[in-house]
Amino acid sequence: MQIKDIALAPSGQDKIDWVKPAMPVLAGIEREFLEKKPLAGLRMTISIHLEAKTAYLAHVLRSGGADVAVTGCNPLSTQDDVAAALAADGFDVWGVTGASAAQYHDHLVGALSHKPHLIIDDGGDLTEILHNERPDLAEALIAGTEETTTGVHRLYDRAAAGALRFPMMAVNDAKCKYLFDNRYGTGQSVWAAILHVTNLVVASKTVVVAGYGWCGRGIAMRADALGAKVIVCEVDPHRALEAAMDGYTVLPMEQAAPLGDIFVTATGCRDVIRREHMEKMKNEAILCNAGHFDVEVSKPDLESLAVSVRRRKPSIDGYTFADGRVVNLLAEGRLVNLAAGNGHPAEIMDLSFAAQALAVAYLAQNGKTLSPGVVNVPESIDHDVACRKLAAMGLSIDALTPEQARYLGRGAV
Repeated sequence: MQIKDIALAPSGQDKIDWVKPAMPVLAGIEREFLEKKPLAGLRMTISIHLEAKTAYLAHVLRSGGADVAVTGCNPLSTQDDVAAALAADGFDVWGVTGASAAQYHDHLVGALSHKPHLIIDDGGDLTEILHNERPDLAEALIAGTEETTTGVHRLYDRAAAGALRFPMMAVNDAKCKYLFDNRYGTGQSVWAAILHVTNLVVASKTVVVAGYGWCGRGIAMRADALGAKVIVCEVDPHRALEAAMDGYTVLPMEQAAPLGDIFVTATGCRDVIRREHMEKMKNEAILCNAGHFDVEVSKPDLESLAVSVRRRKPSIDGYTFADGRVVNLLAEGRLVNLAAGNGHPAEIMDLSFAAQALAVAYLAQNGKTLSPGVVNVPESIDHDVACRKLAAMGLSIDALTPEQARYLGRGAV
């Protein structure tokens, strides 16, 4: 175990207690897990942004009978008080805010050191270590799940090369995850972080959003609602058409660079904003990233252009160029909503983590029958989570009549 200070636990517990009432679906699963113990006798390692909602998921998994080790998936998104609260409650916790790359790697290996039967990965780092460095730690592994788009892309690349050695369920691709977490969660939490850190107005400014996947859609939608003029940059013609028909200006980054006041990347790719773009930017332009890894804004290019760099305020580094212009990078180019904020709203993570909890319960029962590769979340789980959330919100929907079901070819209802 490695945390900053166990004395921080009361503050972390307050955060965990705050999010619980906003996560009623996960609370219902916790009650079921306490009764049925679907994870009894299994060891688990979870690597997700180590903050309050993740902590509650860890509690739910332990309620199901699992022995849970917890670590973060990004050095700047770990909250030390939440890590301390989990440690004080008996979890094996590996995470310190601002860990170096080497320390972060050691935390991942430490959390894997009890040789888990199941993993929950976020971004793919656990999976990479188990394949490339420490396959010995995977000797008991049945299967795992992946939380985010970047991690799923890495899984598909590995599977296509015939190099994925165990089943991994793409929870990110469940409707109850990407339609809500990626769009509404990212959209709100990115702007909450930007507004908190900068304390600047968004209305009247030009916001450049790189990438129009579900995360980019949410970021653009919320920027528009805050009164910004929105430009979308894309490489996919279909997504570019969607952005245009949603009312946004579509431009290449080269043309958007001199126009933007705030730039947000959400592509999952590297070097989306690079030297030739930075050279054209306005004085006091703001750059930030909502993708999983800190490679979308090229920090080497920023550093090579700068004659000086200074921390202007927490989570804002100002890069002064030779001509006197200053370009500001938020959260060191890491995902801004977690490195400089509190992440997605609890109500949104209720959906994602409910899907995660039910997915690992499914894998505990069925994982040994699955072949190595990327596995979809069963439709029954996705449907169940949506129905539970509707019920928790006090909402109800229509049901097909038998005649309608037959007309649609669904058989009896």
